Amino acid sequence: MGRAAGHLALGIGKAAAATLTLIPEEFTTRPVKLDQVCDIILGSIIKRRTMGALHGVVVLAEGLLEAIGEQGLQSMIESGQLGRYGKVIRDPHNHLRLGEIEFGRMIKDRLTVLLEELGMSVALIDKDLGYELRSADPIPFDAEYTRDLGYGAVKFLRSAESTKYGAIISLVAGRLHPIPFEEIINPNTGRMQARKVDINGECYECARRYMIRLDRRDFDDPHRLEALARTAGMSPDAFRQRFAYVIKNSE
Repeated sequence: MGRAAGHLALGIGKAAAATLTLIPEEFTTRPVKLDQVCDIILGSIIKRRTMGALHGVVVLAEGLLEAIGEQGLQSMIESGQLGRYGKVIRDPHNHLRLGEIEFGRMIKDRLTVLLEELGMSVALIDKDLGYELRSADPIPFDAEYTRDLGYGAVKFLRSAESTKYGAIISLVAGRLHPIPFEEIINPNTGRMQARKVDINGECYECARRYMIRLDRRDFDDPHRLEALARTAGMSPDAFRQRFAYVIKNSE
């Protein structure tokens, strides 16, 4: 879940101590391709195996599919492969209907091919988290937070300010703050502007520190590079040529 932003996926990944979490905000300054997403995951699998771990969990925000877009899926569309995973359909607001495409199975099948090319045997399981997660019982924090927001909404509606503008209630520094609609709605589209994950902030920095994924140190340190290449059944030079681009694109 999370078409426009990766907050939910990132939070789930941090709370569950996932091996890797990928969100669309990583790719806002450049186009992302399906194989690039798969190569980041593949690099994570190889690194985990080098560390002696034969298991892991990857959390993918569904917004990655939106980031890839029709252009990124064009080769699959032209070859007829996309039909195995659903259809590219847009809603009345011109958004891709992400639920129509089995993104997890698509990634799993492509990863299986890439792993076989390296001679690595890995069992992959995909799972779409949807309404069973949304329908989970609220935790005490949820109850407290929504009670505060509800109180703030009624307090605002009973104030003189509510006759001047509509607002969304937000909790800022311990105070319930009404944010006028005009501050958060894009005047050109008439839709609310999504609040993106700040990939330069410490919350994202914390998440990245705990992920197991290829980074620059793996290519700068000859011993690390040799170990990774050996796990992948490649020479160090071949490994660098094959995977170094995912580091450059994530910095």
